Amino acid sequence: MNSFTDNFTINGITLTAQPICRQGEVLTPDALAFVAKLHRATTERRQELLKGRRNRRAEIAKGQDPRFLRETESVRNDPNWRVAPPAPGLEDRRVEITGPVDKKMTINALNSGAKVWLADMEDSSTPSWRNVIQGQLNLTDALERRIDFTSPEGKDYKLRPAGELPTIVVRPRGWHLPEKHMLIDGEPIAGGIVDFGLYFFHNARRLLAQGKGPYFYLPKIENHLEARLWNDIFILAQDLLGIPQGTIRATVLIETITASFEMEEILYELRDHAAGLNAGRWDYIFSMIKNFRTRGPRFVLPDRVQVTMTAPFMRAYTEQLVRACHKRGAMAIGGMAAAVPNRKDEEANAIAFEKVRADKTREANDGFDGSWVAHPDLVPVCREVFDAVLGEKPNQLDRLREDVTPDDRALLDIASTKGTITEQGIRNNIEVGIRYIESWLRGNGAVAIHNLMEDAATAEISRSQLWQWIFSRAITDHGEIITREWVEDLLDEEFARLERFEGDRFADARDIFEEVTLAEAFPTFLTLPAYARFLHEARDRSEEPVEDAELVAA
Repeated sequence: MNSFTDNFTINGITLTAQPICRQGEVLTPDALAFVAKLHRATTERRQELLKGRRNRRAEIAKGQDPRFLRETESVRNDPNWRVAPPAPGLEDRRVEITGPVDKKMTINALNSGAKVWLADMEDSSTPSWRNVIQGQLNLTDALERRIDFTSPEGKDYKLRPAGELPTIVVRPRGWHLPEKHMLIDGEPIAGGIVDFGLYFFHNARRLLAQGKGPYFYLPKIENHLEARLWNDIFILAQDLLGIPQGTIRATVLIETITASFEMEEILYELRDHAAGLNAGRWDYIFSMIKNFRTRGPRFVLPDRVQVTMTAPFMRAYTEQLVRACHKRGAMAIGGMAAAVPNRKDEEANAIAFEKVRADKTREANDGFDGSWVAHPDLVPVCREVFDAVLGEKPNQLDRLREDVTPDDRALLDIASTKGTITEQGIRNNIEVGIRYIESWLRGNGAVAIHNLMEDAATAEISRSQLWQWIFSRAITDHGEIITREWVEDLLDEEFARLERFEGDRFADARDIFEEVTLAEAFPTFLTLPAYARFLHEARDRSEEPVEDAELVAA
């Protein structure tokens, strides 16, 4: 926690964090005025939509399953509408790499050979003030080709020629995350507005001059009304800067269970700006657990590692996503392969590559137009698989998947998932959860653990599974009832095994982990209490806003 003496206000926005180097290049008076206009035009609707999320979760908890909406039936049944055609740089998306926007990762991602780089300001990025601002600087520096550097170990990082670099698609934070270091009328601005607004303001014209455009991935949307809000923000942003309408393109992550019932409606709301949908598999599983966590054995999943993409409810989700996209002329992008190659272990490496190959082959054969990887070594694997299916075609939008029948009940068929809950699964969730939060608190939102790339989404699965298993008194494959006391004992053992180091944040990480896993209340996102307690730089603790309802109202 930093402390300092003066907040200062520019064009209606009060900045409360300790300034960082070059911050003035991002937080110009005109840029802040632009962000303020976006905020003022949308903050009331955003709050209403967040309240709507809480109400819907309460309805599901009472036993009301989501279904395809009757009131939007006309949208789904109208065969005539299509989304905008693919924008420059987004015609071929056969392999996309994801990662945070720190300087080294930016260069590595841009040099990876992927067609698209998902520049992530969300789940793989800790939203510290330094990361927020430095991420914006890195993106602009990359577009201006002034980001090359030499590491303290003497390794040079330099960008490839411009023609070899992938298209950049920025993922801003979701609606739930506030930016508490930027206040208007004493209230924080939504983190998503800050990330989108600053990137768009500084780079939209620069991107157009380079023959591409301002493109975005939209995370954690829960229904078509939230997509409508983003669409209205795009219209306003383009008007304010005099950019032609339809220049922005957005790919929506379908990573909440409620959004999967409104995929066509989400595309419809964004149709002049829509580029596609992505199967955000990890957050999707988390959303399923979160929404149905109190609904009994029918919704209890086995160990995380046993929940594969071939589980019936995941097959229904991905196949219906491809059908919805291609019916409307939008790209269908597959989920992230979490495997991280181990360059010191050839055998483990071979196993990881084979798993990724099988996963991408399934996606390509299902009709996806491309897919995500989390590590540059996996780019050739994904590309080879999609090359084999696409050939010279840039995508397979012509595969309409009319053989797939939309089935809302199949999306909730959790009970058919095969697998067991094991003590090792419990221990793994504890270890991954604590180690991830520890890394996140030190500013690293993407961390390799046991050859898997963990981010906020996978950590959420870990802690929410434990919460649900305790609440449900689930039983392991050895017949043991999972109780809070037993999990606490296992937590003590796993915590004692952690390799400690100077300056680690394991004690803080354990506090957060226990709060979001063992408490009777279920915080909607683990990042919310972690951000409020450890990343919010307040001049005076007494000035902190009242606790956000999202922290406790899941």
